[in-house]
Amino acid sequence: MAIMEFREAIRLAMIEEMERDERVFLMGEEVGLYDGAYKVSKGMLERFGPMRVVDTPISEAGFAGIGIGAAMVGLRPIIEFMTWNFSLVAMDQLVNHAASILYMSGGQFPIPIVFRGPNGAAGQLGATHSRSLEATYAHWPGLKVVTPSTPADAKGLLKSAIRDDNPVLVLESELMYSMKGEVPEDPDFLIPLGVGEIKRPGRDVTVVAHSKSYHLARMAAQELEKDGIDVEIIDPRTIRPLDIDLIVSSVKKTNRLVIIDECAPFGGVASEIAYQVQLRAFDYLDAPIVRITTKDTPAPYAKNLYEYWMPRLDEAIEAIKKVLYR
Repeated sequence: MAIMEFREAIRLAMIEEMERDERVFLMGEEVGLYDGAYKVSKGMLERFGPMRVVDTPISEAGFAGIGIGAAMVGLRPIIEFMTWNFSLVAMDQLVNHAASILYMSGGQFPIPIVFRGPNGAAGQLGATHSRSLEATYAHWPGLKVVTPSTPADAKGLLKSAIRDDNPVLVLESELMYSMKGEVPEDPDFLIPLGVGEIKRPGRDVTVVAHSKSYHLARMAAQELEKDGIDVEIIDPRTIRPLDIDLIVSSVKKTNRLVIIDECAPFGGVASEIAYQVQLRAFDYLDAPIVRITTKDTPAPYAKNLYEYWMPRLDEAIEAIKKVLYR
């Protein structure tokens, strides 16, 4: 094991896969000469050259489309969006082309492509730079959606994504790039897509949280431990396909469920999990499912409003106590 930052784990995953398979290349705004907007691709231009680390103009729809075309003829592109908020400019390419070509071509054209970049709110960045878009993209059949919460998960999931023959979206929290953690150095360390993890075993209540929200859940669990409340935390790691069996199994043990999700509340990840759990484990629930999301407005800029808008520690603690009738 090595200790490395979240961004270093992502970089290592890309380097290992580019060395393993010459068809893999990286493309996006500032990924080359500038080393990436968040220095995720630092040194990769010198290592692999401009044919495999490709700087692009500000043209998300253009380079997303080029990547899809490259995948159709046998290459395996990694497309970096400077922020997933900008991916909305290229949404037609992702949902109408990357997600659909395999089906529309009768299976003739697999699309082995990864779209990755920072996702979610990262402070006072305003309404157009703060959205968590995993629910938006998980809505579309044909796309796989990954949301790592630790450096080790980032490496293992990204490597699996690059080796997958389908379009995979890897959404990384912007605030986690400097987070450090243990990362396996094995170049064949893979985490299968669609497999969640019990990050913290517990007996009293199940909390499902992914990406940055996982760390909020962990803080809440540590705080509630002082009151004798034992929280089990499930990190799905992949939003689609979702490891619903793992979540349901936990709920059947604890009989209570709280979901922390940085997406908007209407039609979000939390809503889907709540629906599937009540469908499969209704008789096991001893309290209504509670979800914590961002507030149902565009992201505010003012610091006090932004902090209110985001899922908060006091909300998480209150929700857990609520399902326990404490």
